[in-house]
Amino acid sequence: MRRRTLAREHALKILYQFDLTRRTIDLVVESYWKAEETKDQEIIAYANQLSRGVNTHIQGIDRKISDYATNWQIKRMAIIDRNIMRIGLYELQHTADIPPKVAINEAVELAKKYGDLESSKFVNGILDKIHKKEIVEKQN
Repeated sequence: MRRRTLAREHALKILYQFDLTRRTIDLVVESYWKAEETKDQEIIAYANQLSRGVNTHIQGIDRKISDYATNWQIKRMAIIDRNIMRIGLYELQHTADIPPKVAINEAVELAKKYGDLESSKFVNGILDKIHKKEIVEKQN
């Protein structure tokens, strides 16, 4: 499996713990890596960048997801789904080296692996709408 794909999985697990424990992101990241066997610094660095980046921009990210998830409140979404969308949206908005299609596809694959039967469709629908309205239209 590719390093960034693995890093996204680790970031998802970190954000899941963050949501459940409500400890600071730094404490969650530190305790996560103490218990994790991964020693690949590239994976660790990107997972940390994603989880800390999502945390830094969480209010804007959550607001944007809520705006596009009609009839869904962010707090009522499954923890896995909302954190996958947070990672995907963070990559769409804040990483210049990740093409939008890759960010969306990686989020959909995470949803297939960790979410329920409908998660991948839900994640794809929200991120694709945001991408088309917020990113593509601004470029044109």
